[in-house]
Amino acid sequence: MRSPRRRPLLIPVLLCALAVLAARPTDTTDENGGAGAGTDVARLYAEAAKATRQYEDGRRAAEAQRSKALDYEKRLDRQRQKIDAMHEDLGRIASAQYRGAGGLPLTAQMLLADDPEELMRGQRALSRADLAVNSAIGRSLRAEARLAADEAKAQAAWRALEERNDRLAALKKEIEAKLESARSRLEGEADASVAAGSCPGAVRLDRSDEGLDRSWVAPVQTYDLSAAFGSGGSRWANGHTGQDFAVPVGTPVRSVGSGRVVKVSCGGAFGIQVVVQHAGGYYTQYAHLAAVAVDQGDRVRAGQWVGQSGSTGNSTGPHLHFEVRVTPEMGSALDPVRWLSERGVSL
Repeated sequence: MRSPRRRPLLIPVLLCALAVLAARPTDTTDENGGAGAGTDVARLYAEAAKATRQYEDGRRAAEAQRSKALDYEKRLDRQRQKIDAMHEDLGRIASAQYRGAGGLPLTAQMLLADDPEELMRGQRALSRADLAVNSAIGRSLRAEARLAADEAKAQAAWRALEERNDRLAALKKEIEAKLESARSRLEGEADASVAAGSCPGAVRLDRSDEGLDRSWVAPVQTYDLSAAFGSGGSRWANGHTGQDFAVPVGTPVRSVGSGRVVKVSCGGAFGIQVVVQHAGGYYTQYAHLAAVAVDQGDRVRAGQWVGQSGSTGNSTGPHLHFEVRVTPEMGSALDPVRWLSERGVSL
């Protein structure tokens, strides 16, 4: 028989379990329970990059097939010219035979000839020439047929690739439209976090393997260099302290080398930022982010995503502000382009 005193314990236990579940972190979900903008942007960014690669691969393949078809057309033209020339040769041989014999049968020619043997030798030479030309024409016609078949295949393959590329271009355009919308949402979330003075939690992005086999990499993969180290301007009291990379909002930002995350913060001139400590007493800063993908204390490898670019803080547009320092705080900056160059990374 079960003890009646055990039953009332079920209610507090269930309440405790619900409290624990409610207190679990929800870094990668938004207030509606769906995927956060940072996760959406990362996924769409990867899809757009894949679609772009497929489109470019298809475009190159189509160009190669088109070149092959054009090459077959040129070879066909040359082959037809050769056949025409052979037909002319054959016509000349026939005309020479007719003129030389005056239209008489070979028997009559032999009876009237001063030297029948010489006549027979000439006839044999003309016959061999006739056979040679006919044989060459036959080979050329077969070659022309093969070339025509190859050209038809190349043209069909080219058209199929063009159709595939049209579909890929439409897919790419659709993904990029979704990406633009997600980027706008991400930027809005980042600005709201900075305005509230509360940093967003780390969005644990699917990390790219690219660059993980190297000791040092560039902080972003595709970029335009903008404001350089030491450049002057009204926005900087003593010159620009880093190198800016002009990239769209949501671009994955990578740790340039292995190290430990010593700072994740938001607010102030740098907006949302990450600082990584590397061996040798160097620190790298990744500023004006829209989202972070690491927490303070995390160990990172070269090429590992630490965040997504944005335009938070003192920024005039989407970009990554990248610094190299000998302390975790500003005031000890080095030229990041030269520093990376010394480590085999050319920007």
